[in-house]
Amino acid sequence: MIYPNARAWRDAPEKRVLLFGMSGLGKTHVSTVLRDSGHWFHYSVDYRIGTRYMGEHIADNFKREAMKVPLLRQLLMTDSVHITSNITFDNLAPLSTYIGKPGDPARGGLPFDEYMRRQDQHRAAEIAALLDSARFAERARDLYGYPHFVCDSSGSICEVVDPDDPRDPILRELSSGLLLVWIRGTDAHTDQLVRRFDRAPKPMYYQPAFMRAAWEQFLRQTGSTEATADPDGFLRWTYARALAHRQPRYAAMARHWGVTVTAEDVAAVRDEGDFTALIARALESRA
Repeated sequence: MIYPNARAWRDAPEKRVLLFGMSGLGKTHVSTVLRDSGHWFHYSVDYRIGTRYMGEHIADNFKREAMKVPLLRQLLMTDSVHITSNITFDNLAPLSTYIGKPGDPARGGLPFDEYMRRQDQHRAAEIAALLDSARFAERARDLYGYPHFVCDSSGSICEVVDPDDPRDPILRELSSGLLLVWIRGTDAHTDQLVRRFDRAPKPMYYQPAFMRAAWEQFLRQTGSTEATADPDGFLRWTYARALAHRQPRYAAMARHWGVTVTAEDVAAVRDEGDFTALIARALESRA
């Protein structure tokens, strides 16, 4: 790790971290706290995915839908209107909408093959956005004068790496310039995340083998076909299984490549000093 102990971390003139864990446990909260201090550059992997690597896919999907409306079709064909997404750190709806969900088209579902094609696009985009971290850390320092850098990673980071492989190219690259920090939740957090997701299910990225197995099992259990399956029902059914699938992968990432902090401690971070102390304690615990 780039900070071998707590003292090295505290004394470092340039602190660089990557936060990972399930969405909803505090990655963006603490990143925002650090950004607001004026000393940290906040790099959002999801934002980078949605703007740089999937922005064209998202805009084309909007245009495809707009072309079904005669008036908008005429305006688009004559370059009279411009359609784009307005993704922000706090609003990733355009990306989620494009990723979509498989199932009944009358309920907003996609054919499963098309859904998997978009999942594959997301995988490539996520890897590229993660590997951009080092360049953005340098850019933040050289161009804007930020001494510190926080990478707010996607919840699906554990799906695109092999945490038990010491030669994993993505983790080797990330850990060479960033301290990887797992925000670990409890069973109570898991229950809370499931309830929140049940109220408003959103598309996510999963490993292809996991997704195909989940889809086949869901169809068997519900007696559905691809054309009749409930898209939101599938997302809800899959999410609880995804939490169990991802937890050991996050743990392996922290065990081999970084440190662990708790979601409760992250929620208590109110300023840059709190965060510095939190990471110092995590390094001491690991030692």
